[in-house]
Amino acid sequence: MMRHSVRENWARVRRSCLKFPERWRPRRRQTRMRYLMFLLALFVSAARAEDAKPFNPSDYPPGVQKALRYANDECTGQDGGEVTFAPDTVRRIDLTGDGRDDYIVDFRDTKCGDRETTYCGTGGCVIKIVVTLPDGSAREVFDGHVRSYKIMPPSVKRGAARIIRFDLHGSLCGGFGAQACVKKQTITATPFAFRQP
Repeated sequence: MMRHSVRENWARVRRSCLKFPERWRPRRRQTRMRYLMFLLALFVSAARAEDAKPFNPSDYPPGVQKALRYANDECTGQDGGEVTFAPDTVRRIDLTGDGRDDYIVDFRDTKCGDRETTYCGTGGCVIKIVVTLPDGSAREVFDGHVRSYKIMPPSVKRGAARIIRFDLHGSLCGGFGAQACVKKQTITATPFAFRQP
């Protein structure tokens, strides 16, 4: 019979205590990790909320500011109140493939006073696409109601213009309002519009 020292016996007892079934074993490490992940997510969201500054039209070039003035003109024409833009009203992205910033101005979440539907209707919400020309000026190439849009992945060809997939009112495809109507358009400096057939 082997004899063990007190220290060895104590180590064996501790090891055997750790052999409890999985469900009885404390999961301190997992609990701590979840708690740390929760705190990290909370910290990141608080930091983003602090970094989010209010929308300011003067942060954009004159061509985009002109497109944004539409909201003020429309609201004034309807005897509305103050125009409130959503933080993501203007999206900055190179659409033409020339390396310059172009802009999509989406009035979906823009409010006129306490009205939320001034810029939207059965055909969707007003969006404007403004492209930057080689001389630095801007040109509005699209202005219309769109239910939704999706910018398609860029072409493998370097410098190629982006294609946008538009979901439109059914009448623009020869149907009626509730019918699906999808059209694609390559964005260049040439203005375009969708018309009923």
